[in-house]
Amino acid sequence: MIGSVLVIGFYSMYIYRNYLSADLELLNDFQFWGRSFLYLIPIGIAVQIAIHIVFAIFNRIVTGENLTDFSDERDKLIELKSIRISHWIFITGFMLSMGSLALGMKPYVMFITLISAGFLASLASEIAKIIYYRKGV
Repeated sequence: MIGSVLVIGFYSMYIYRNYLSADLELLNDFQFWGRSFLYLIPIGIAVQIAIHIVFAIFNRIVTGENLTDFSDERDKLIELKSIRISHWIFITGFMLSMGSLALGMKPYVMFITLISAGFLASLASEIAKIIYYRKGV
């Protein structure tokens, strides 16, 4: 969760400071939004992989045990329920972003809504996993 928040926060600040603060006309440029999305995806993946590696190393140093990949039916059920929540949130955000275009709003409203929906869906999935593991399924 923290990694997702940091990635989207730092990436948004980087894009704003380096591109949008100098030229607000970029908000209506589809090529700018396309490049921004395409760069965000591999950056987010790389940061998540790095966080998992650092966590595994830290866990090994502290506990002396390797991380296990054991998952039972409860783990799979929790994963499925959190994915369902995540998908509903993203689909709702997608429909809102398309609705913004249908209402004649600027294209950047659609892109910001779409990015926000993806971020919120990811965050909701992680929160749901924590709640289901604590509460039980």
